[in-house]
Amino acid sequence: MKQYPDHLDLAPAMRAQGVVRLPGSKSISNRTLLLSALATGSTRIFDLLASDDTHVMLTALQKLGVRWEQAGDTQEYLLHGCGGVLPVHQADLFMGNAGTAIRPLTAALAVIGGDYSLHGVSRMHERPIGDLVDALNAIGARISYTGEPGYPPLHIQRGQIQAQRMQVRGNVSSQFLTALLMASPLMAKDQPVTIDVIGELISKPYIDITLNLMRRFGVKVEREDWQRFTVPAGQTYVSPDTIHVEGDASSASYFLAAGAIAGGPVRVEGVGRGSIQGDVRFVDALEQMGATITLGDNWIEASSNGQLKAIDADFNHIPDAAMTIAVAALYADGPSRLRNIGSWRVKETDRISAMATELRKLGATVEEGADYLRIVPPTSIRAAAIDTYDDHRMAMCFSLASLDGAARKGNAIRINDPKCVAKTFPAYFDAFKKIARNDLI
Repeated sequence: MKQYPDHLDLAPAMRAQGVVRLPGSKSISNRTLLLSALATGSTRIFDLLASDDTHVMLTALQKLGVRWEQAGDTQEYLLHGCGGVLPVHQADLFMGNAGTAIRPLTAALAVIGGDYSLHGVSRMHERPIGDLVDALNAIGARISYTGEPGYPPLHIQRGQIQAQRMQVRGNVSSQFLTALLMASPLMAKDQPVTIDVIGELISKPYIDITLNLMRRFGVKVEREDWQRFTVPAGQTYVSPDTIHVEGDASSASYFLAAGAIAGGPVRVEGVGRGSIQGDVRFVDALEQMGATITLGDNWIEASSNGQLKAIDADFNHIPDAAMTIAVAALYADGPSRLRNIGSWRVKETDRISAMATELRKLGATVEEGADYLRIVPPTSIRAAAIDTYDDHRMAMCFSLASLDGAARKGNAIRINDPKCVAKTFPAYFDAFKKIARNDLI
């Protein structure tokens, strides 16, 4: 795993240009690992993401008795499914700060039954899980809080599940619905299971990823708009034998934005026009800002004339990638407004507050609302030490502030605690430096 010092100074760069091969998608990787574990048969997984979050999931599955082997030092794994019955019925599981691991595992373990404790880092214990726990306990699960009610850590005991119908709120995190959907076939042996979504469902493209991967493992879900999901009875997960993990579309956003900010062209490989990830729609926002986007089957390229337009848009559908737009707004020709991003408040950190604080260090004027940011770009970007809040996306986003070499005349952007990128992209700064052309004035 890549090692970083306590801080990293990024020299000012005049241009971004080059090709980046993306790491695997975190969302696809952790869903694939759990589905492979629940399936009948063995699954060979190619291009699995190497990161803290996938390590957490692999370790948890191993402690639950799921066998897997890694092919040497590659990102190819062979995982042996358990057919919906985990070999180990009592375990203490450390989940780090991986929402894509703890939430689906909570649902699966509550349904399968046993005696399990789930906990993580201190920030994980501040991230809500109450809506998921309420939905599961309402159908007979036995999940209790061992700390603050509504938040991990959790204690799961064997319950008596009766799950013809469930309901869950959709406006805090789409991962709650994903968790229920992935566990539903375990409850739908003799009768269908229907999940009703209360209120607006945020981050719908992430639910599309869940449904797509469930289909790959043999389970079809009937969807009525985005308010009701039904899993017909009698379906079980069956290994597709092999599965390739797409490159991470959220990680692509940083490099594509670099191409838009600093001329390009910058090409990312591993994700393209056929992607199942909603975050590829990030390129629509870049186009609105004046970038030129070209898509291939397995690549995307961004370039521009170096002048970006301000944007006013709803980013409910791509909240993670929208963080990149917030930093790109530093280079726009006027104020930008990012709307409907309230889910930022309950991510790895309170991203609305953190983003506003760090953008101001760079000279921007920022108005922070409950679910929006308004960003007025500075005349020139100031050199600053950026705090990252143990949040991988904060670190990666703010690397883009180094793409303004003329303004700072040699003063670096300092990224504090750069090692937090290990959550999803351990080699991020090496990849970024390859495309950042450090031709100083």
